[in-house]
Amino acid sequence: MDLEKTIKELPDSAGIYQYFDKEGKLLYVGKAKSLSKRVKSYFNFTPHLKPNQNLSMRITKMISQTASLNYIVVNSEHDALILENSLIKQLSPKYNILLRDDKTYPYIYVDNSQKYPRFEITRKVINSKSVKYYGPYSVGARDILDSVYEICRIVQKKGSLKGKKLCLFYQIGKCLGPCELNISDEAYKKELDLAHELIQNKKLLIKKLQEQMFTYADALRFEEAKKLRDTIERIERSEVKSDIDFASNENYDIFAVANSSSDAVVVRMFMRGGRVISSSHTLVHIDENYDENELYQRALLDFYANEKPPIVAPILVASDFNDRAIIEEHLSLLFEKKASIKAPKSGNKKDLIALALLNADEILKKERKDANDATLLPQIKELFYLEKTPNRVEIFDNSHLGGVATVGAMVVYENGVFDKKGYRIYHLASKDEYAQMKEMLTKRVESFAKNPPPDLWIIDGGATLLNLAADILASNGVFLDVIAISKEKRDKKTNRSKSAASDLLYAKESSYKLSNSDKRLHWVQKLRDEAHRSAINFHKKTKLKMDQESKLLTLSGISQAKIVKLLKHFGTFEALKKLSFEDIASILNAKDANIIKNVYK
Repeated sequence: MDLEKTIKELPDSAGIYQYFDKEGKLLYVGKAKSLSKRVKSYFNFTPHLKPNQNLSMRITKMISQTASLNYIVVNSEHDALILENSLIKQLSPKYNILLRDDKTYPYIYVDNSQKYPRFEITRKVINSKSVKYYGPYSVGARDILDSVYEICRIVQKKGSLKGKKLCLFYQIGKCLGPCELNISDEAYKKELDLAHELIQNKKLLIKKLQEQMFTYADALRFEEAKKLRDTIERIERSEVKSDIDFASNENYDIFAVANSSSDAVVVRMFMRGGRVISSSHTLVHIDENYDENELYQRALLDFYANEKPPIVAPILVASDFNDRAIIEEHLSLLFEKKASIKAPKSGNKKDLIALALLNADEILKKERKDANDATLLPQIKELFYLEKTPNRVEIFDNSHLGGVATVGAMVVYENGVFDKKGYRIYHLASKDEYAQMKEMLTKRVESFAKNPPPDLWIIDGGATLLNLAADILASNGVFLDVIAISKEKRDKKTNRSKSAASDLLYAKESSYKLSNSDKRLHWVQKLRDEAHRSAINFHKKTKLKMDQESKLLTLSGISQAKIVKLLKHFGTFEALKKLSFEDIASILNAKDANIIKNVYK
């Protein structure tokens, strides 16, 4: 349908709208209380359809590229907010801001309804009014909890209470032993009160740990002393230095956004009981598409996600932002109480914002200093005609041995380093390289809603696998740049020897043969080699496990050749264990099927 006609026929209803360019690539996803009013505000209709002259440069550029639009009607503006956020995560539109910080933050908690309460870690609300929470902790929760158990003689093992038997912790003086001994409530409460105080006061906790460390050192227990020293250092690094003095035990969640010419950062700080207990941040690489208003929206929606946090605190932001009211409405439903989002102008709360912004500026300075790829990435973007600068990249490779132990690996590269936490491994059932890559990439696309897409995919393979990746993305409505890398073929054969053949690069409909000294080639090779290493290592581990499983069957009379035949047909031992007698007999025979079913019964 003609774009102008579509705009004029939009309903006066809540919903989301999507702008596409002439090639069908998604440019932007937006929400609206009234689709008709919101979308029409972007355009002038006379003498012809063009961007509204009051738009920012960013929006003007986007509207100039818009060739078509789709829309979805929903029941309310709140529903539109949720759908918009979900689509942005899945589809990564060019002009929307995407945050990839999908972590949930741990809390330390204690259930005071228990006769002898003990501390544990949770990431969710526990259904009990007797639970007290401390947190959230961006880092250090486990170190703090372990330190409490190092110092306080409270119950360390749940099982000991149930079994009513003293354990090793009593023997080494780290538990009063209420599981078997008659310990008074007053004696246990004294230890419990100290634990509460240590969790809330990191300086006191560190002081106690140092005393314990010196005790171990004096007793020549150097390994234990070293372990405590490392714990102290981690806790000290997690501490937010602040001279801000709150007279009362106030709680706040603080969000501040700052940006340089190339990066933006979201800083989160958490004040509990009048003290800043932890902080975290997320970096976002930006270009002319940056919008601070949208970044605040994404930061709040992503942090609170769709679960009520164990501690609901008022929210402070460094700047007011568009659509704050609808974000408050959403969080009020989530929190089951009125949410508060304020941009303080004076007093201690303003000082908290200043502290968050100071941290944001320091992070941006460090990012500029550590930007290893600062000059190279724009060259990569220009060479391959990429839509985005490839700040976050996912690289894929697979590995097998004669069709056995077939696995795939995805490695992640961001901010000049490999992000090991982002790596993923896949057990693959497909038989050939094409089908294996299709299986792996399809699994990755299906996870975009939880783990948003990167700026670039790199595939270990040639033009055929490049086209496969592009087709999978297109069929799921996702636009994402893709590069492939493979060894040059000679006499219709791929020569794997590094000295014998050069690497060829593929992007869109072009191929590239760069000189062996080209830094752009080295960059792609480095990423490909890490994916290859990861796939090989996972394959070796899988093969070792399969060999161990094979021994069970060979000892029962099933030959290695028959085992390989089964695995080529059914994929994995886990799949084999679930097969029926008939399934196995259809590949081998009734006698072998009986043996295998008896092994796995």
